[in-house]
Amino acid sequence: MSERPQNTDQQYKHAAEVCREIFEKKMHDYSTAWRILRTESVTDQIFIKARRIRSIQTKGVALVNEDIRPEFIGIVNYAAMGLIQLELGPSDDPEMSHEDALKLYTAQVTKAKSLMDNKNHDYDEAWRSMRISSLTDLILMKLYRIKQIEDNRGKTLISEGIDANYLDIINYAIFALIKLEFEEA
Repeated sequence: MSERPQNTDQQYKHAAEVCREIFEKKMHDYSTAWRILRTESVTDQIFIKARRIRSIQTKGVALVNEDIRPEFIGIVNYAAMGLIQLELGPSDDPEMSHEDALKLYTAQVTKAKSLMDNKNHDYDEAWRSMRISSLTDLILMKLYRIKQIEDNRGKTLISEGIDANYLDIINYAIFALIKLEFEEA
């Protein structure tokens, strides 16, 4: 059994690795079928997961036999897919080598981690004092922002683009995974 990660860097890497393992296993089962999705569809997939989390948090019970942890993992993975789709665009032929898909996935999660490192420095790990329900709400807010940007065909006057919002979503979901695994046990 490996030693329990103690600091943010180690905990983030641990949570990201859990997400990557699920991404790899799903890719084994489904290949890269997600490559056919337009970013709007990716956004909606994340939205469904975030709404389910909020519903379970609000109602206090899940009728489907799965808690919120897999939903946060799915949010991380779909947001990484969304970033890949923003770069490559959807494909009518969704087949991509698993090696290439993993490289692209890893590059996006690495980009999110780098952003988290910078923000974590400036905000002094404020997320550690937040509730998981607040992280859920922030994810939903980011999704509504993305939907608005998508409806505006990607044009913004002053705001960050879709990519910045997907990166924040990855980080908020990883923070929730860290809190679920290391702080609420």
